[in-house]
Amino acid sequence: MNLLITLFYYLNRLVYLYTILLVVYALMSWFPGAYQSKFGQLLGRICEPFLDLFRRLPLQFGGIDFSVMAAIFALNIAMEVLQKILISIIY
Repeated sequence: MNLLITLFYYLNRLVYLYTILLVVYALMSWFPGAYQSKFGQLLGRICEPFLDLFRRLPLQFGGIDFSVMAAIFALNIAMEVLQKILISIIY
């Protein structure tokens, strides 16, 4: 059981780090040319495949793209579900 808890802990940390990367990637839209920098291109390769899943949905309202928020929300829901499954396995 300790192995499951440890794996969940590291998975939770990875999801937290990925969430931070998604927020940074979204904030880069405020700076001209940020996506063309080396850091922006690296974040684009990391974040765009996951964000493309949400960009297919109609999440743009008034020129604002809410796909990053939906992606973060989906990640958090997935972690909550995994946590509940882990708790049900342990107890």
